[in-house]
Amino acid sequence: MSLLSDLTNINLSDSTEKIIAEYIWIGGSGLDIRSKARTLPKPELDPAKLPKWNYDGSSTDQAPGDDSEVILYPQAVFKDPFRRGNNILVICDAYTPAGEPIPSNKRHNAAKIFSHPDVVAEEPWYGIEQEYTLLQKDVKWPIGWPVGGFPGPQGPYYCGVGADKAFGRDIVDAHYKACLYAGINISGVNGEVMPGQWEFQVGPSVGIGAGDQIWAARYILERITEIAGVVLSFDPKPIPGDWNGAGAHTNYSTKSMRNAGGIDVIKKAIEKLGLRHKEHIAAYGEGNERRLTGRHETADINSFSWGVANRGASIRVGRDTEKEGKGYFEDRRPASNMDPYVVTSMIAETTILWKP
Repeated sequence: MSLLSDLTNINLSDSTEKIIAEYIWIGGSGLDIRSKARTLPKPELDPAKLPKWNYDGSSTDQAPGDDSEVILYPQAVFKDPFRRGNNILVICDAYTPAGEPIPSNKRHNAAKIFSHPDVVAEEPWYGIEQEYTLLQKDVKWPIGWPVGGFPGPQGPYYCGVGADKAFGRDIVDAHYKACLYAGINISGVNGEVMPGQWEFQVGPSVGIGAGDQIWAARYILERITEIAGVVLSFDPKPIPGDWNGAGAHTNYSTKSMRNAGGIDVIKKAIEKLGLRHKEHIAAYGEGNERRLTGRHETADINSFSWGVANRGASIRVGRDTEKEGKGYFEDRRPASNMDPYVVTSMIAETTILWKP
């Protein structure tokens, strides 16, 4: 008699060329990840060769009930770490039947910015530090915390080791390996300052690929926490009070910044970001005002600042970049629930295309 796990782990390539493609898209809230699967006749890794599909947009708050069909356009393909074999995950964006991007499709506009010749010539690189919090399923309280109570104050938990300091490492390690298997350029993980909070980093990724990879990594993490019976939160301040919030620090460089004399290009880019501070903040995640208080390694949401090695600034320039006179900088303002398509394309548009 087969166990359920035996059946879910069947290797399809032993009996058929057919594969399962999991189509993934972003729902109406801008953060709810949706997916459904279909059978394809043979293995395929080129999104341009995958069929478009549709879904009921009235059930995702993306279309009215009397005209509910929304069309999925495959945009990026990753190996499926859950079904494995030749099966794939397909990152999609969403359009009306007439071919117009629906309002919640943020990838479409980002792709236009990243395809601009001036942006292409600068080869924008991104490294995104995605923080998140793991919550107990029934009480929505961080794992490792006593129900209705609090752990000891922050200090021993950041990159901590031990049963009283690190909570959820099995989930973190499973996610790390699953992302590597999928082909996501995940570059590291670490425990964060608040217990029950973790971070993974994706990058360096070029252009629109940064957004595709973050969304794929978020999907994989959501699936793993589903299996583990733990709730995943991207809330930028999940616990009020004297606890660190959760961000998505975005490291950025262009070809001109990475070349000799790049520090001058960096300073000009930071100046531009300062001039559009309010516009960026408005697009950097819901509830970010609860996190950007000027405390807990953040700058105040209403002011713009930058500094070398300053984690309390809006923009941080690393010591190595200052020393070498070239490199990258870190935008510390984006919240953990930001849309990576919006943030990455907005940084590129402001620093490369925008003329003050």
